Amino acid sequence: MRHPAPSAPAAMAADLLAALLPHHRTLEATAPAHEAAPTDFPYQLRQLEHLIAARRPIVLTLPGFPCKSPNPAKVIGRLPDEGERLALRFLDGLCARIGERYAPGARIVICSDGHVFSDLIGVPDPHVDAYNDALRAMIRTAGLSHLSTFDLRDVYGDVPCDAKREQVLRRYGPSLDALRAETRDTAAHDGETLRLYRGITRFLFEDTTGFEGTRSALQRACRSRAYGVIRRSRAWGALIAEHHPDAVRLSIHPQPRGAAKFGIRLLDAPDAWMTPWHACVLRQADGGVRLLRAADAARLGRLVHRDGRPSHYVEGAGRPVPVRMTAQVPPSATRR
Repeated sequence: MRHPAPSAPAAMAADLLAALLPHHRTLEATAPAHEAAPTDFPYQLRQLEHLIAARRPIVLTLPGFPCKSPNPAKVIGRLPDEGERLALRFLDGLCARIGERYAPGARIVICSDGHVFSDLIGVPDPHVDAYNDALRAMIRTAGLSHLSTFDLRDVYGDVPCDAKREQVLRRYGPSLDALRAETRDTAAHDGETLRLYRGITRFLFEDTTGFEGTRSALQRACRSRAYGVIRRSRAWGALIAEHHPDAVRLSIHPQPRGAAKFGIRLLDAPDAWMTPWHACVLRQADGGVRLLRAADAARLGRLVHRDGRPSHYVEGAGRPVPVRMTAQVPPSATRR
């Protein structure tokens, strides 16, 4: 029996999704013969086909880029550095490659979520503001025209941060009881909720500084805070969907094939959960780039400063060397 040929929008949707597949962030271990294909992502294919049929630009939303981890063993400062710079250039380049295939083009809205849960992760709100402002400046200075940002200030203006968090959670967040029940149900969402809960609990435990209680008390506190982070993250996701109803949803967390969110890997890292704001960049001697904990990168390389601030490490022995660098427009920007 002959199958009908896919429509032009369907074929284009599969082509665009194929451009994302090499960067899919997942915990799934698959043999080469079972590598992911566009048909493994029916949710995203339907979204893309709908936009393509209407000849509309592809909009992708990415919650993330919240603020730097408060753990000095993981990061080298409070502001965006080489990790964010490379991640932003990668995302902008990804949109440029989509634009080469699809004339209306693509753009990514970075939905900075630091204010959503900053009190739960121990980062002062002014530090989040400074990080977000520097991130916007980085996008503007580098000419990353496919990227824009969106945060709670765009929704609630100058309302105090505690009030913003309360409004978002009250309107969009799941109940604590429902989330706890979902976490206990190992079959719920194929166990993704439990894995997310454990991953966030681990991050909170690693990032907590100055805790004066016992290790077991800290673990209990982090488990409780992890529920709060997930509730607010889901509330933030619902708010983003309301403000960007036709966008394709990306995630910096690992996602299985077939999920409503597409996990995106920003940079090479030894841990599927590691991000530029929980690590720093090590430029390797062979030209490669990896994300590592700052303490690990410091053992392997020398610290490089950019515009007066710590930026990244370069593999090799030697004391910290300050280097003045100027922002460069990425190659993808010059090919548009």
